[in-house]
Amino acid sequence: MAIYDKTSIISENRRSDKDTGSADVQVAILTTRINLLTDHLKKSSKDHSSRRGLITMVSKRRKLLDYISRTDKPRYESLIKKLNIRK
Repeated sequence: MAIYDKTSIISENRRSDKDTGSADVQVAILTTRINLLTDHLKKSSKDHSSRRGLITMVSKRRKLLDYISRTDKPRYESLIKKLNIRK
């Protein structure tokens, strides 16, 4: 699996200077990991343990996005557009 730069993802998606774990940042990190794992599974279709991890990550991202949608709708829409997640 390819390596991604977590610090750059955090710096692009944080809400304040010291923010490292807000829902926005977590969704961005999960999105990157989901994209990398999806590419891996296109090559290795029989890797069922990685597929299970992918499903877990997708459901966690969905829950975080539902939370953001409930609390702040404009923030949710901008995050969806920024990360290019279809809904």
